[in-house]
Amino acid sequence: MKVKQFEDKSLAHYSYAILEPGSASIVLIDPARDPQPYLDYAAAQKAKIVAVIETHPHADFISSHAELQALTGADIYCSVHTDAAYTHKTFDEGQTINIGTMTLRVLNTPGHSPDSISIVLNNAGQDYAVFTGDTLFIGDCGRPDLRENAGNQKALRKELAGQMYHSLRDKLMSLANDVVVYPAHGAGTLCGKDLREAAQSTIGEEKQSNWSLQPMEEAEFISTLLKDQPFIPQYFGYDVDLNRKGAPALQGSLSAIPVLKPDPAFIPDEIVIDTRAAASFKAGHLPGSFNIMLEGKFETWLGAIVPPEDPFYLLAATQEQLQEAMERAARIGYEPFIKAGLLLHTGSEQQTPFDPVYFREHNADFTIIDVRNEPEVKKRQIFPHALHIPLPELRLRLKEIPLDKPIAVHCAGGYRSAAASSILEAALPDNLEITDIGEHIKEF
Repeated sequence: MKVKQFEDKSLAHYSYAILEPGSASIVLIDPARDPQPYLDYAAAQKAKIVAVIETHPHADFISSHAELQALTGADIYCSVHTDAAYTHKTFDEGQTINIGTMTLRVLNTPGHSPDSISIVLNNAGQDYAVFTGDTLFIGDCGRPDLRENAGNQKALRKELAGQMYHSLRDKLMSLANDVVVYPAHGAGTLCGKDLREAAQSTIGEEKQSNWSLQPMEEAEFISTLLKDQPFIPQYFGYDVDLNRKGAPALQGSLSAIPVLKPDPAFIPDEIVIDTRAAASFKAGHLPGSFNIMLEGKFETWLGAIVPPEDPFYLLAATQEQLQEAMERAARIGYEPFIKAGLLLHTGSEQQTPFDPVYFREHNADFTIIDVRNEPEVKKRQIFPHALHIPLPELRLRLKEIPLDKPIAVHCAGGYRSAAASSILEAALPDNLEITDIGEHIKEF
């Protein structure tokens, strides 16, 4: 028996292939959108993918379970509570999958979602590992506030937080201390708030160091879990529903996107998502462009800024970068909304350069917009007179921004302020000066 962990760093997502050598069989757990890495792994091992298990309908990425089933004939397993629209076998507590010397048994572990399950891997009669999905992370547990308006089964966050308390204590903590914990996410995910920088752990280690497994009353646990959870990107509910239905084949979906090479004077009829570096964007871009850089958490911010179903152009400087941008948009199921891919090095619009010397002496003459998240502002307020509007809320709160002064935008390092300043440039009057403090913020 062998466990192979796959990682998507941009979404902090882990998926798994479990190989049973005697039968040359592979079981996948929570696969990412692109099925090719799993097909390549199976070919390298001279093995067949026989099963795909979904621990729940994921909110933050699209799974390839439906495509893998079409390509390999593998059975898909998920909880009956998912009410999956694709061909599947229900997999709930008391049921097992037996392959050679390997047994996979399921635990119903609601809390992150009503339909969450965890999978215990037993090899030759010994529990070896548990695949916890978004229930138990390394240093944290899954957030309970994503299913109030999404999925087949909707549940209030307080109700799910209570279920999480019991799933952790009654189900997962009852496993042996040496059982390896393999979660679906690592540090950087928005499905939890305090994950450690580790790819795996053990039940014993988590009992010692994970706040959510410490002795406490249920009410205290619920209060702590609900406090200071990260923002919820607009695409999360859409992804839950698409995963419950099963996404279309990746390459077929991407091949339907036309690619254009417009001139710099091209006037787009939809929003342009410009994935180039901030310096290139500021030097020249198309009107109505949002600068969401490919280098960084592109998928998260695309899905936070652009609602599902809204059409947009996707722009990059090279064919290779555009291909990567389209594939990463597809990881959250956004490829049907791409009106066309654009290959362009520059455009007719330019952004006002930031003058740090002038700003330092005259910052009171600016409307400063801080687009960091609430916990960041609580920890350190950089400019006391700044207007705080987190980036995911910016497009919805434009009316709160005064127009009587030039505007300077900042975050913590430059990625979010580049996006925010481009959004403001596209939405506010042309005669209003908008600058991005960007990388200079660390000087203040």
